[in-house]
Amino acid sequence: MKAVVYREYAPDDDYAKILKVEDIDEPKPKQDEVIFTNKASALNYNDIWGMRGVPIPVPLPHVSGSDVAGDVIAVGEDVKGFKVGDRVVSHSNLACRVCGMCTSGREFDCAKRLVWGFQTGPNWGAFSEITHLPEVNVSKIPEGVSYDEAAAASMTILTSWHMLVGRAKITPGQTVLIMGGGSGVGSFGIQIAKLYNCKVIATASPDKLEKCKELGADYAVDHRKDDWHKEVRAITKEIAKSTGVQPGIDLTFDHIGQTHFNKQLTLLKYGGTLVSCGATTGYDAQIDLRHIFFKGINVLGSTQGTKAEMEQGLYWMGQGKIKAAIDSIYSFEQAAEAHTKMLQGKFFGKILIKPEGA
Repeated sequence: MKAVVYREYAPDDDYAKILKVEDIDEPKPKQDEVIFTNKASALNYNDIWGMRGVPIPVPLPHVSGSDVAGDVIAVGEDVKGFKVGDRVVSHSNLACRVCGMCTSGREFDCAKRLVWGFQTGPNWGAFSEITHLPEVNVSKIPEGVSYDEAAAASMTILTSWHMLVGRAKITPGQTVLIMGGGSGVGSFGIQIAKLYNCKVIATASPDKLEKCKELGADYAVDHRKDDWHKEVRAITKEIAKSTGVQPGIDLTFDHIGQTHFNKQLTLLKYGGTLVSCGATTGYDAQIDLRHIFFKGINVLGSTQGTKAEMEQGLYWMGQGKIKAAIDSIYSFEQAAEAHTKMLQGKFFGKILIKPEGA
């Protein structure tokens, strides 16, 4: 079968040099595994980290990709919940399922956790014509959700749902700031906050602001401006006039990190919450601690989530309340071009790649 393979790292981000479409062996199901085709798969930033070989050296040769949707073509003898022909999507958090963290519902904190398609291998990831996962890492795609939408949602709706619902305990009527609303997680963050009937202020680059509003954001602000936070503050005062609530942000959703972190803290109300799942601009944020202790702010970390949380998000997609924002679709042969586009940030939502004929 065909797969997108690399056999060396590209610390210079020259993906065309290392990414090749190769023939690799088709998987055979282990007792607890589901074998399924790739009808659509999606890019994530961990694919970039893998090709760079940092922050961890991934196994080589490597097939990347953590999000994929397709049809079941074989199951192991112990698999009970899936059959040939089922439409399925991956859940990329590989956990032991028996430790204290896993059995307490915190599988994302399992000490043995691996992110499938990033830390796994050799040659075990989404970007192949056929792939395999344990039964516990596969979910059925709801009616009304396409393969493309499911692949685009897999890791990102899981991450966004866990951030807002699982960690930050979002409640109706809050004023929510979604940083980077044009990203995969940001585009779902906007919609989840609107599902909870919140006032949503999204930030993005200028070319993405209207698209954020199309997804449901009530306001959209250019976060590349030095004084972007002043515009957000002015919006919260406008909201306060019409609702009678205190100006400020109740909950801010962050994955940008270093460059924007402290300004988010300044915007939060007393008792407000910042939840973070990443730091695409850097990890070394300068923080004025007075905003945290004096206002009683909650700063929460978040990574991945549970399979149940992913399925909650997929359920609402099936109900038509949340949709995947798909920027573009590439072939396996165009994998280098697709990853370069993601690195440059010139996209809105998710970028997909597919094998020929999918």
